[in-house]
Amino acid sequence: MEIHPTAVVSPRAQLAEGVKVGPYSVIGDQVKIGRDTTVGPHVVIEGNTTLGERNRIYPFVSIGSPPQDVGYHGEDTRLIIGDDNIIREYATINRATTKEEWKTVVGNGNYIMAYAHIAHDCILGDNIIMSNVATLGGHIAVGDHAILGGMVAVHQFVRIGAYAFLGGKSGVDRDVPPFMITAGPRAKLYGVNGRGLKRHGFPQEKIDGLKKAYRIIWRDNRRLSEGIDQARREIESFPELELLLGFLTESKRGVLR
Repeated sequence: MEIHPTAVVSPRAQLAEGVKVGPYSVIGDQVKIGRDTTVGPHVVIEGNTTLGERNRIYPFVSIGSPPQDVGYHGEDTRLIIGDDNIIREYATINRATTKEEWKTVVGNGNYIMAYAHIAHDCILGDNIIMSNVATLGGHIAVGDHAILGGMVAVHQFVRIGAYAFLGGKSGVDRDVPPFMITAGPRAKLYGVNGRGLKRHGFPQEKIDGLKKAYRIIWRDNRRLSEGIDQARREIESFPELELLLGFLTESKRGVLR
């Protein structure tokens, strides 16, 4: 364990073997940091916050600060961050409110670029990329391998499906289905993220099946429930199709068109 002499680390914080803390960083009382995690200079980690192993935290990051919510009154809510995440300069990740599970969660292997913001009660999966200044309002769920372009702003309570690609400078106010591309100042669907799925090793027949589902559900301008039923009738089931249709069926906020 290496702690720079100018860092302020609470004697009650729990730092595992191999943790490095850079100059002028501040580590609070309830913080737990897993082995081989590197905390750069001028980082603040506070509150009931747990970080896993091998994370890399760059300068001026704020982790575990209280939620930006007027209904929060100092309750002991949590932030849980997994392993192998990269969190770049000036990113902010807040603890939860008391309105759901009392925890904000960031999974494993995520790349959180500079100035990105993850608000209270968000639940992020694994291998997500949040580009510069991408912003998540409270209570947002993001699926594995999703990519958020620069300056994307996502409204509270929206869900972003696995392998979705959100183009930059876009406002997202409804659920983004898995495997899809969105773009535009007010985000709209633009089809299946075929190139991304190929990059992740999806076979062409599955990509074609998802494209057919997209045509049936969105291009034919029918009601969502009717499109889901027709896709089930016309396309032989496979796991990714069931994930897509299940996501649509469970939507509470509405789905982008």
